[in-house]
Amino acid sequence: MFRQMESAGLQDLHFWQDPDTGLQAIIAIHDTFRGPAIGGCRFIDYADTTAAITDAIRLAKGMSYKAALAGLPHGGGKSVIIKPSGLFDRTRLMQSFGHFVDSLGGRYITAMDSGTQISDMDNIALNTPYVTCTRKMGDPSPSTAFGVFAGIRASAKFRFGSDDLHNIHVAIQGLGHVGYALASLLHAAGARLTVSDIDAQKVARASAEFNAITVEPDAIYDVVADIFCPCGLGAIINPDTVNRLNCAIVAGSANNQLADDSMGDALCQRAILYAPDYLINAGGLIFVALNHARHHEQVIRQKVDSIYDALLELYKHADAEQKPTSLIADLRAATIIRQASLKPYQAA
Repeated sequence: MFRQMESAGLQDLHFWQDPDTGLQAIIAIHDTFRGPAIGGCRFIDYADTTAAITDAIRLAKGMSYKAALAGLPHGGGKSVIIKPSGLFDRTRLMQSFGHFVDSLGGRYITAMDSGTQISDMDNIALNTPYVTCTRKMGDPSPSTAFGVFAGIRASAKFRFGSDDLHNIHVAIQGLGHVGYALASLLHAAGARLTVSDIDAQKVARASAEFNAITVEPDAIYDVVADIFCPCGLGAIINPDTVNRLNCAIVAGSANNQLADDSMGDALCQRAILYAPDYLINAGGLIFVALNHARHHEQVIRQKVDSIYDALLELYKHADAEQKPTSLIADLRAATIIRQASLKPYQAA
């Protein structure tokens, strides 16, 4: 475990269990050099504790890099709750998790993620102030979708010479809160859509609303499209899928899209432009962080829209260096964090 933490540059890892509610949770804090760690709470099934720990560590590092490139005064953290296998009281479980978050004294601020919802954040907030995405603060999903949409336009601008998405073919993997909102934005912009999801009802709805072509989940990798847009879970660009892609651009909302660093090289070698996930999907984190700090809605939206320029600039840098975009993004984020570590943030 310590070897895994050291490899990811993780500061600390916390565990909590509550037999009364069935809560088994992990909080991974990657760094607090630029401010308190911030990141969502994932509530899904895990094969075992090792898988949950690995997920928390990978996601926490991604949140650090996301916060760094977005210029936010935060480090990165992530929490995972292992979904109980039997019957459980969700309200009491989330309230117990609030005690866990509060025990860290503000070093970690939690938020929504896969499997959690606004009502969960409301229950967590009963026992800690270190939470966002409550009913009062709002859902970050629309901001994530707006940011990814801006990033897709920037990617099209760099690769095709125009950010006009009319008749651009986008293959969307995953129609969750972000994926569906993004599909709506793309449809309104005139894009042609092919979609997949494990939920047949969502697929049918997208087909009806957006005139989208539908394919089975595994077939989405083989779709001939201008842009492949992963909006589900991570590690979907891997040795089994990377050579199946028939697209010019990979740009989507999923976290940790690359199974490992070599996949960034593989995409580059195939001349597929990759939008680093923690840059293009930063809209949700921007919303969470600035909303928690009580910034005005207009300020938040302007910051989300800036993803367009940030990606364009990164693409130009990577092209000039003839290096993968993922590597350039990693080096930039690591440099920002390293510089911050020389004068680390101190909680009041």
